[in-house]
Amino acid sequence: LSGNEAALRGHHAALREGLAELCARREELSGRIRAEEAERGRLQARIAALSRRLSDTSESLAGLRSARAHIDRTIAEMDTASGQV
Repeated sequence: LSGNEAALRGHHAALREGLAELCARREELSGRIRAEEAERGRLQARIAALSRRLSDTSESLAGLRSARAHIDRTIAEMDTASGQV
C-alpha cells in the first residue's frame, strides 16, 4: 500500500508540475496576445489616419488638375486668337 501511495504522490506531483508549466505558458501567451492587440490597435489608427490623408490628397489633386486643365484651355484659346490676328 505504501508503494501505491508513493506512486500516487509522484503522479500527483507530476500533474501539479505540468499544470504549473501550462499556467506559465498561458500567462506568456496572454502577454503576447496583449502586445499583439496593442500593435493591431496602433496599426488600425495609423491606417485610418493614412486613409484620411489619402482622401484629402486625392481631393486636392483633383482640384489642382482641374485648375491646370482650365489654364491649358485658356492658353489654347489665346494661341488660337493670336494666330488669327
